[in-house]
Amino acid sequence: MSYFKKDKRAYLLLADGSVYPGYHFGCEGTTIGEIVFTTGMTGYQEVLTDPSYCGQIVMQTYPLIGNYGINHSDMESSKSWVNGYIVREWCEAPSNFREAGTIDAFLKNQGKVGIWDVDTRQLTRKIRRQGTMNGAITTEDLDAHKDELLEKIRAYKIKNPVPKVSVPKLDWYYDRENRANHVALIDFGYKHNILEKLLQFGCNVTVMPWDTSLDDIRHLNPDGIMLSNGPGDPMDNVKVIDNIKRYIDYGKPIFGICLGHQLMALANGAKTEKMPFGHRGLNQPVKDLTQDRVYITSQNHGYAVVNDTVPKDAGEITHINMNDGTCEGIAYPDIHAFTVQFHPEASAGPNDTRYLFEKFTDLMERGQEGCL
Repeated sequence: MSYFKKDKRAYLLLADGSVYPGYHFGCEGTTIGEIVFTTGMTGYQEVLTDPSYCGQIVMQTYPLIGNYGINHSDMESSKSWVNGYIVREWCEAPSNFREAGTIDAFLKNQGKVGIWDVDTRQLTRKIRRQGTMNGAITTEDLDAHKDELLEKIRAYKIKNPVPKVSVPKLDWYYDRENRANHVALIDFGYKHNILEKLLQFGCNVTVMPWDTSLDDIRHLNPDGIMLSNGPGDPMDNVKVIDNIKRYIDYGKPIFGICLGHQLMALANGAKTEKMPFGHRGLNQPVKDLTQDRVYITSQNHGYAVVNDTVPKDAGEITHINMNDGTCEGIAYPDIHAFTVQFHPEASAGPNDTRYLFEKFTDLMERGQEGCL
């Protein structure tokens, strides 16, 4: 529980004009973003540093956040990408052997505005009923500039965030000698644990920028291509989709995660759509149709591939979400590729689906003779 004196008011203003009063933590000021909620009981540091949240104000539905502090190991990128942070309560005195500071200090260090003592349960119900909406957190006098702020909130749009979160140049990761596979990880906003899982499964990895051309891939001559997660509307990435079509023609095995899954589907003629409030949390049930088995997965996405638009001559849906039936995975047997909407690296979350990394490495080892 936070024992801070409630001496600095903050306000959450939504696009519909509703106001949620609370108290500030992190930085003071005003920030605007798309309000989304995530249901994980743990993993708040991973949420704050996941590039897929770029442009969004994130609300934690779990009521107590920060009880094990911030540490140096759970960073999913080099910085926080959220536009703002909403919690019910935050912990002033965390306790964990890895703890290196409070969540309040982390937000201040990252320049992020936060609000606490908000009725997050009521706000979650509202988003589930009405859908994701824009909003703002402010520590300023709301009455004095509410109308002006509402205009900005309603006009706000997350515009082409992938170039912003991607690496500007190649990064090489060769942890051990004599590794079997070399993976080109195309960075649309990748989480560091994707890289760690590839290394654990015996791969050398080269992280490449979002706009990597086929010529750059050919020059690298990898054994396989990984399409990473990332933020924003997949249909905004016209250049990337065109590049992926060329990657497909190159003939190397491809594994896509989250945004990479959506972009691969678009490159093969499918369509995507925005979901009412998305899937964000650590307990999403997904059925692997090839195994007739349900797995619990970690997810963070607001867009989905439209099931009946996947061309039957290109791909086959392999995974579905057990809550709403949305597409969670597609196999492309003819081009030695497969993709999933969820996060098999699961940071934070269950490790049920890490077998997909093994599947990818097996596909690379079998080369063009492999089949899905």
